[in-house]
Amino acid sequence: MRPAINMRVLIATDARKDAARAAAETGARHVIIFAQRAALGILLVFAALVDRSFAVPQDLAKGEPLKQLSLAELGNVEVTTTSKEPEEIWKTPAAIYVLTRDDIRRSGATSIPEVLRLVPGVEVARVNSNIWSVGIRGFGSSFSKSVLVLIDGRSVYTPLFAGVDWEMQNVLLEDVERIEVIRGPGGTIWGSNAVNGVINIITRNAKDTHGSYASTSSGNISQSESGVRYGTAHGNNLDYRAYAMGFGRMAEFHSDRDNYDAWQLGQAGFRTDSRLTDRDTLTVQGDLYKGKVGQQIGIGSYSPPAQLTVDGTEDISGGNLLGHWRRELSNTSDLQVQAYYDRTYRLGPQLGESRNTFDIDLIHHFVLAERNEIIWGFGARWSPSDIIQVVPTVNFAPHHQDDNIYSVFVQDQIAIVRNKLWLTLGSKFEHNIFTGWENEPSGRVLWTPTSHQTLWGAVTRAVRTPSRIDEDLQLTGFVSTPPPIYVCICDNGRFVSETLLGYEAGYRRLVNSRLYLDIAAFHNKYNDLESYGNIDISIVSTPPPFAVLLSLPFANGIMGSTNGGEFSPDWKATRWMQVKATYSYVTMDLEDKPTHTKTSYVSSYEGGSPHNQVTAQLLFNLPKGFEFDPTYRYVGALPALSISAYQTVDARVGWHFAKKFDLSLTGQNLLQPRHAESGSALIERSAYAQITRRQGAD
Repeated sequence: MRPAINMRVLIATDARKDAARAAAETGARHVIIFAQRAALGILLVFAALVDRSFAVPQDLAKGEPLKQLSLAELGNVEVTTTSKEPEEIWKTPAAIYVLTRDDIRRSGATSIPEVLRLVPGVEVARVNSNIWSVGIRGFGSSFSKSVLVLIDGRSVYTPLFAGVDWEMQNVLLEDVERIEVIRGPGGTIWGSNAVNGVINIITRNAKDTHGSYASTSSGNISQSESGVRYGTAHGNNLDYRAYAMGFGRMAEFHSDRDNYDAWQLGQAGFRTDSRLTDRDTLTVQGDLYKGKVGQQIGIGSYSPPAQLTVDGTEDISGGNLLGHWRRELSNTSDLQVQAYYDRTYRLGPQLGESRNTFDIDLIHHFVLAERNEIIWGFGARWSPSDIIQVVPTVNFAPHHQDDNIYSVFVQDQIAIVRNKLWLTLGSKFEHNIFTGWENEPSGRVLWTPTSHQTLWGAVTRAVRTPSRIDEDLQLTGFVSTPPPIYVCICDNGRFVSETLLGYEAGYRRLVNSRLYLDIAAFHNKYNDLESYGNIDISIVSTPPPFAVLLSLPFANGIMGSTNGGEFSPDWKATRWMQVKATYSYVTMDLEDKPTHTKTSYVSSYEGGSPHNQVTAQLLFNLPKGFEFDPTYRYVGALPALSISAYQTVDARVGWHFAKKFDLSLTGQNLLQPRHAESGSALIERSAYAQITRRQGAD
């Protein structure tokens, strides 16, 4: 866990604090879970026996390419996140899960983190109205430090605090083609910080969004959300679209009635896709956004000596511009160049930062001697930032710093037995300003005994490189008086990269035309995980009067392992009902390194992620253009945060009532008035209604 910074308040607690209560509730929870699973089983058996002549409405049967595919066709979908080159899911030696456009639409979600709840192995919890805790295979937190998130290949991982600022990452969900999620390390292709997983949000080609789109919704928590888009073509070789969107979300429930966490954001952008020649394509896209984020923070005061709790608003704004050029050199070779500029700005009552990021990557893919499919490339990133100090007790030194990264990678997929057995070897070599050169090798094996059956295994090394919060933070908090005692989270300048050596295996199979199974298991060994170092005690007189200062630096003080796996069946029970379920399990065995001070970090890590998660989504295609989509979720306890296990249901009812119009009503967290997920805020039961108009190819 880390100290409060930029509207994040993460307080490490004793994991034993909740143990007695959790034990007392275990029996009751098991009874409830068994009853609900039994009820679900009865429902599925009943559905399988229903009259097979129940017809699917014709207007629902006609869908987009990823909308009404059979399970066999879904396995043939090409993904790009594992190698930056298109490859079928059947031929992917990694734990990959794809959320399609239809999955996103029928989830009833209003944001990317909400959609990610459907992915096995991904831990998603709402801290308050505008902050999310997201992790993959453990280590969930609002920093998401071990997860690399991309939007069309543009990294949104910030070097300020090593994580993803989810409240600043927004997309028009209607324009998302798919979300590819890799559970497990992806450093060989994507570099540092792709430790526990990679989330790649891929938007639609402009040629698929001709016509107009308009949508508006309103509810009790998500009070207003609207989006518009228009797309068309210029001749036969240029397609483009433009969009605008905005939303306002009220605060979640707080027991002290201090509703500080309201959230508003507006965003607009464009995309063009053009075919320059028979072999060349070019994509250019960009976005601009501006908003306000409510936050509550703790600030230490020198005069008078005190620890203050401050409610305030953080102003956020930014934008990006991306270009992607691809040239087909031959039937077995291509060249890609991608470059982007990204600007972020934030200013709150605790701290401010402006950052400009320039990134360029080149990728060359070719086949050598028929059996070797090679991909290699290099990249560079320059990311200067400036800190705006708002209060004396929160600072980064120096205020200006350039974060520079240079990298090169190579990967060879070797066909051992043609069309049956492949071995993939590769590594990325990356240089950063904190630890110098890092290497992230991997070895993967893939066997496809039949066209609809895959077994795979992998051994991979990945690193989470230091960020400014690890090296340069100076955060001072008041403890007590007299005499005044302060604790400073001060940098030591000696933080090294956290490392992972991951072992994975998986199996996916199309059992028959109605049942698809995907199973994955992992054993991860971690070293040099973040904790606190040794305390240094000193007497200071600046500013006066004198005070006792306890300096506590970050250190690489924890090692250990995690084990677990995921199971995700997909069953088309009838022509009008589909069941998509996931089960995820993770256990942690961490310890303080012998040479480091014992801290609460071990219990915070181990008790900060649920051991068990279950989702079950039922998709009903009903007559007269109706859809009914309930989703059940069970999330295990978080002892480190004193949060009990909970279960809840989201449900969406949709109606395609005219050629161009859709109406939907979505209820979220329906089983209880409110519950805790990852913070002091209680997440309330909510509902919203949405009306959508589409015209044209969309």
